Amino acid sequence: METLPEEANGRAVTRRWVRHPRCVGLARAELRTLLTDWGLRSLEDSALLVLSELLTNAVRHAHVSPGREIETSFRREGNGVRIAVDDADSERWPELRDQHREGGRGLILVRGLADRCGVSHRRGVGKSVWAVLMVHGEGRKQCDWSHTWSSEGTCCSTTVQGK
Repeated sequence: METLPEEANGRAVTRRWVRHPRCVGLARAELRTLLTDWGLRSLEDSALLVLSELLTNAVRHAHVSPGREIETSFRREGNGVRIAVDDADSERWPELRDQHREGGRGLILVRGLADRCGVSHRRGVGKSVWAVLMVHGEGRKQCDWSHTWSSEGTCCSTTVQGK
């Protein structure tokens, strides 16, 4: 695990992890501590589940060069937290699967728990899959993992639809 510089106000923490299943538990422990420090313990169960789903997807499905790491970012946003998982795979984007199929329901859970969520290109190579959870869920929105493409082939927006 590599620690990257934190924002000066202590409201964001970014870490790099070796692409291994063990990183999921370590990242969960990090997020649990931050939620307690930020007074957001009421989000703990949902936030840890969202993180587990997003990070496990990156560990299992991102096709990247050996040695490439996964980056997590936890940022306080008002009365909530933004969880982002970045990987260097620009070709495979998350997609919702039929909820009646066995397996592949993680993003359905994320969509149900998050107030906002989506996927976007990140600086450099790859993508960032993210979710925002708020304490009171005001203005709660349903997430849609589809994205629109500009003529240059880059993701320019993520569609988020209201419930």
